[in-house]
Amino acid sequence: MPDFTEIDREDFRNLLLEIGKMRMPFGKFGIKDYPPAGVPIMDLPMEYLAWFYERGFPKGRLGELMAQVFEIKSVGMDSVFDPLRQAAGGRYPLQPVRRKSFGFD
Repeated sequence: MPDFTEIDREDFRNLLLEIGKMRMPFGKFGIKDYPPAGVPIMDLPMEYLAWFYERGFPKGRLGELMAQVFEIKSVGMDSVFDPLRQAAGGRYPLQPVRRKSFGFD
């Protein structure tokens, strides 16, 4: 009898690709604060995902993928997203870029 807790390698690859394309459309890490498309869900902070875990993920595919990201990160496998991050130019910056110099006039 097959073990249903195992995910097929190709299915997992497709899941990761879908996660890599999904961005947060609303809230603290949404389009309003991180234009033009929001933060990729794979780069959402664990605390933010845990908040949704406690209160309920959004309905639909976004919520399903966020739950998967939470599970992957909660077992310490965040590095599984590194190839996707490298292809996209690195981890999405969540902090505003600070100026390097200050003028005191």
